[in-house]
Amino acid sequence: MHTAPHPGSAPAPAPPVDWTFQVGWAANGEDVQAAQRLRFAVFVGEMGAQLTPDAMAAGLDADRFDPFCEHLLVWAIDRAGRMPRQLVGTYRVLTPSGACRAGGLYADQEFDLAPLAALRPRMIELGRACVHPGWRSGGVILALWSALGQYMVRHGLETMVGCASVGLADGGRFASALWRGVSATHLARPAWRVVPRCALRLVDDSGQPPVTLRAMPPLIKGYLRGGARVLGPPSYDASFHTADLPIIMRMDELSARYRAQFLAR
Repeated sequence: MHTAPHPGSAPAPAPPVDWTFQVGWAANGEDVQAAQRLRFAVFVGEMGAQLTPDAMAAGLDADRFDPFCEHLLVWAIDRAGRMPRQLVGTYRVLTPSGACRAGGLYADQEFDLAPLAALRPRMIELGRACVHPGWRSGGVILALWSALGQYMVRHGLETMVGCASVGLADGGRFASALWRGVSATHLARPAWRVVPRCALRLVDDSGQPPVTLRAMPPLIKGYLRGGARVLGPPSYDASFHTADLPIIMRMDELSARYRAQFLAR
C-alpha cells in the first residue's frame, strides 16, 4: 500500500548520484558526434566561437580534421544505473599517419612548424580539449591524460604538440601578460621555436605584471607543471577569437609527479 504525502509537504529528495568515469576511444560516428556536441557547447556556447553556418545549425563543432583523428572520450557513469551516462570530457588526437592523410596538422594552419620536422614521425597533435563546465574539478583532465600517456607508450610515440587557447574578451590584455610570463620561464629550446602565421597583436601593458603560473588557466597550468614548453608567441584564431599558444610536451621531459599521473592505469 502506498502512503499519500501530506498536502503541502516537500517531495523526498532524490538520492545522490554516485558517479564514476569511463574512458575510451570513439568507436563510431555517434561517439564522434557526442564529442562534437560537447565541443560546440563549450567553444560556441561559452567562448562565443563563430563556426560555419552548417556547423552552427547542426550544433556541432566539426572540421575537416575530425575524420582523420582519434577521439578520446570521458563518460560519467551512474553506478546505480538510474541516470544516463554523460560525456564530460574529450580530446582529439591526430597521429603521424592521420596527419599524412589529412595533409598536415591543424596547427600547421596557424604556425610555421618547419623546426619540428624531425619530430613528426613520432609526434601527435592534441586538439579540441574541453571539459563539461559541471565537471572541471580536475578528475576528468587526469583521466584524459592517463589515457593519453598509455596511448603514447603503447604506440612508441615521443612528442605531443597542440594549441592552448585563451579568450580575448578583455581585448587581449590577459593573453599578452600570459605570453610575457611564459616567455620568461617556459620557452622551448631555440631549435624548436615556431613563428605564428597570423601573430596576435600584443597589448603593450608594461604596467601590469606578467601572469604567474598560479594564475594561468587550468589546462595551460597543468601542461607547464607537467613539463611542457611554449614553442613561440601566440597566433590569432579569428574563427574562435582566441590567442593560441603553441605547446610541446615530450615524454622524456615529464615531471616525476606527472609521469606517475600521466602513465597511471
